[in-house]
Amino acid sequence: MLYRDFATQEAIDAAYDPMRGRDGAALVADWRARSEASRVRHRVSLDVPYGPSLAERLDIYHAEGLRQGERAPLHLFFHGGYWRSLDSHEFGFIVDDLVASGITVGVVNYALCPTVRFGELVRQARAALVWAWRHADELNCDPAEISVSGHSAGGHLSAMLLATDWAGEYGLSESPLRGALCISGLYDLRPFPWSWLQPKLQLDGRDVAEFSPTFLLCRVPTRVSLIAGGEESTEFARQMEAYATHLERQGIGVEHAVLTGNDHFSILEHYLDGGCLAEMIKRFHR
Repeated sequence: MLYRDFATQEAIDAAYDPMRGRDGAALVADWRARSEASRVRHRVSLDVPYGPSLAERLDIYHAEGLRQGERAPLHLFFHGGYWRSLDSHEFGFIVDDLVASGITVGVVNYALCPTVRFGELVRQARAALVWAWRHADELNCDPAEISVSGHSAGGHLSAMLLATDWAGEYGLSESPLRGALCISGLYDLRPFPWSWLQPKLQLDGRDVAEFSPTFLLCRVPTRVSLIAGGEESTEFARQMEAYATHLERQGIGVEHAVLTGNDHFSILEHYLDGGCLAEMIKRFHR
């Protein structure tokens, strides 16, 4: 077997196919249009650099409705795209509910494989959080009120932030996060060297060992929420359950659920209009 009970690349590809008949071009076109509308609707600082490379930038959507002298919580969102596609500008549409609720949202861009090695994506995700923590005051945000979420590959990157020694490696507090929400994330990388993604990801054995959250110590004692869609391949929910068990064994408070009726993409709609993902993020800051 290549991975668990999967004996062929074709079986792994089918199990980790997020599209399942969806029109990817139409999805992205819709996200781009809606994100442009969000940029018109809100006060936004575009392409703010958080690191030295051109890819290391984030779009900051500033909180609304704050009282005089009040600082906002800060939420960072990491987009999906199987680590090899998409861009922060395509995901501004997820911010509307959070911004209206008084939360500043940074939609994070990062470099993509194979332009960079897989580990560089993780380094950039960590750099984005370090930048946010150190610059929170300039953004009129509270550095003690930072949370993260991510979808698909972004869910994996958010989980990697939980496996980071923030005090020892970066000089931050031991727990710089109020909470982490991982949506349809991939926490065990072992199937992907055998998949159609490998020419892009170019994962080696060390990458799989160092960047699979299911096998790493959780170093951030914070609240964690894990979500998968009921209309996704069952591998997404299985990976979620395995990661939840791994965290629970370490004493981490975890809530995890499968949202019935939602596929890999419709699940993002729950960031909007009082949806459950937005409500989970708001609870991190109460």
